[in-house]
Amino acid sequence: MQWLKRGLVYRTDRDAPAGTVRGMVPTPLLIDDRTIRVFLTVCDADNVGRPYYVDVDALDPTRIVAKSAGPLMQIGAPGAFDERGIVAAQVLRNPDGTLLMYYSGFQRSDSVRYQIFMGLAQSTDNGESFVRVQEPPILGPTPAESMFRCAPFVMPTEHGYQMWYTAGSEWETVNGKEVPRYSLKYLESTDGVTWGSEGMACMRFGPDEHGIGRPWVTRTPGHRYQLYYSIRRISLAAYRLGYAESDDGLHWNRMDGQLGLDVSPAGSFDSDGMSYTALITAHNKTYCFYNGNGFGREGFAVAELIAP
Repeated sequence: MQWLKRGLVYRTDRDAPAGTVRGMVPTPLLIDDRTIRVFLTVCDADNVGRPYYVDVDALDPTRIVAKSAGPLMQIGAPGAFDERGIVAAQVLRNPDGTLLMYYSGFQRSDSVRYQIFMGLAQSTDNGESFVRVQEPPILGPTPAESMFRCAPFVMPTEHGYQMWYTAGSEWETVNGKEVPRYSLKYLESTDGVTWGSEGMACMRFGPDEHGIGRPWVTRTPGHRYQLYYSIRRISLAAYRLGYAESDDGLHWNRMDGQLGLDVSPAGSFDSDGMSYTALITAHNKTYCFYNGNGFGREGFAVAELIAP
């Protein structure tokens, strides 16, 4: 693939609320022919994230045309699974026009830095605000996935829903820092709310890897699955991007080298890391929104697909 990096869209030093330390995990949804609404998580000085949105021009996604007045929902009460942050992962539109936001909820833990489980919220005002579908997580801890069940990508089908998500039960020390160990799993649901207790592993670690996260799945005209994801390596302190293809959505052929989207030269906002890719097509052009250094420390950016 060949991409043209169009640069930062949302800048934390210009477009974000005062005190923002990162604008992370851009999640696009086409609102109308003219507007792409990019949901994102804005983290405050305590690194607690809340969902916001930024509307960009569908013909020029580097141009911001509107922003939410404040967070779209608040973090959970003390002790809740999302008490320390809400990270929007995907927003789907239902046939009745309502929106579903699948999100990752962060919770404190006495034994490890945090745990992350999956919540679901609904909007009846086109994404201006969201309310929880239920207070507990829709994917909570299980014996097989005790620390992380989060960062979902959900795809509607004729018979229900498919989900690819991040799961794990371990922390490990890498270069003197305690970090989570997680990979991708797969589940199915009839209603998009009730899922199984353990997913099917669908991605193995490569050499030097300890984290594979934030899946984003598309389909080709021939119904082949395409998977974009973020890779965390032991030898690096930041993510790189990965790409894979599959005929069934479960068995993936990793083709990371064919993605063609990598870090920029030193001094750029994405010179050290790239992560959290999310793709959308508007007016026959495909765009990839992503974060750079520091998991969105300077905001989020967009690249345009020039050649598949």
